[in-house]
This record gives sequence, C-alpha cells and structure tokens, in this order.
Amino acid sequence: MADRKHGVPTPETHSTVRSEDWDGRDLSGEAHERVAFIDVDMTETSNHGAVFTECTFRGVKFNASAHTDAAFLNCTFTRCAFFDATFTRCKLVGSMFDGCTFDLLKVVGGDWSFVGLPGANLRGTSFANVRMREADLTGAQCEGASLRGVDLSGAWLHRADLSRCDLRGSDLASLDPLTVELKGAMIDPYQAVVVATALGLDVRSGDQEP
Repeated sequence: MADRKHGVPTPETHSTVRSEDWDGRDLSGEAHERVAFIDVDMTETSNHGAVFTECTFRGVKFNASAHTDAAFLNCTFTRCAFFDATFTRCKLVGSMFDGCTFDLLKVVGGDWSFVGLPGANLRGTSFANVRMREADLTGAQCEGASLRGVDLSGAWLHRADLSRCDLRGSDLASLDPLTVELKGAMIDPYQAVVVATALGLDVRSGDQEP
C-alpha cells in the first residue's frame, strides 16, 4: 500500500459496511465517520452535501456517481473504481488513493489539498479550477489529462508524466522541469516564463540590455 505523506498513519475505523448494494442510492445529507466500506457498490449514486470523515473505502465502485458540495475528509481509497465519476465543489482534503482507477474522472472546483495520488494513472482525467496544494503526485501518470486552473503550489511532482497535459492557468511554481516529463504539454505564456526560470534561463524582453 502506498504511504501517506510524511508517514502519517491511516485513521482507524470503528464500524464496517461490507458487500452492500448501494447502486443508485441517494447519499445526500448523510454523515459517516470512521466507517470502513468494503466491496460496496456505489455505482450511479447521487450525493449532495454528504460528509465522510476519516473513512476507508476498499474495493468500492464509484462508477458514474455524481458528488456535489460533498466532503471526503482524510479518507483512504484502496482499489476503488471511479469510471466516469464527477466531483463538483467537493472537499477531499488529506485523502489518500492507492491502486484506484480513474478513467474519465471529472473534477470541477473544490479543495483536494494534501491529497495522496502517488503513481496514480490519471490519463484522460479532467481537473478544473481545483485547489491541490501540497498534493502528492509523485510518479503520477497524467499523460493527456486536463489540469486547467489548478492550484498546485507545494505539490510533489517528482517523476510525474505530464506529457500532452493541458496545464494552462495552473500554478507550476513547484514544478522542476528536469524531474518531470513535459513533452507536448500545453501551457500559457506566463507559465512558459515560470518554466524557463526554473531551468535557470534569464528571461528578458527584446529591448532589455544584458
């Protein structure tokens, strides 16, 4: 299992929901704390405002589920499926993902700061206007993903594959161009200056004296 940043332990759970069929269930307004959800089918669930605090999800299917203004705080997701899932203005602060699949995942707005996604396969996913401060994206595979307007300040990006990734409008101050793959990535002019400066180049306008 992938480790949390700085070796922080996984929160203990106090109750368990196992092998239940929640397909299509409306989770809106529910609150769960330190619950272990194991092999639960949450396909096509709808969720407006539910709060999951320090819960563990193991082998849970979130396929085609829709979450709006919901919170998954300091939760742990292991071998979960998020095919075509949508998270809108959700908080996943401090949550950890290990061995999960994210095909066609869409995230719009919200706070995913301190999230752990080391080595995650995020190819083809879409993150727009999301706060991901100090997120662990070490070795993440983001080829062809869209990370538009994402706050990546302080994020761990070592060995991340950002090739062909749309990064326009995102904070790239933490990016070391020498330790990530950037071939074909799309950036805006301001970001080009940030990347060039990180490479040690002296960026000046044409009329500036050396």
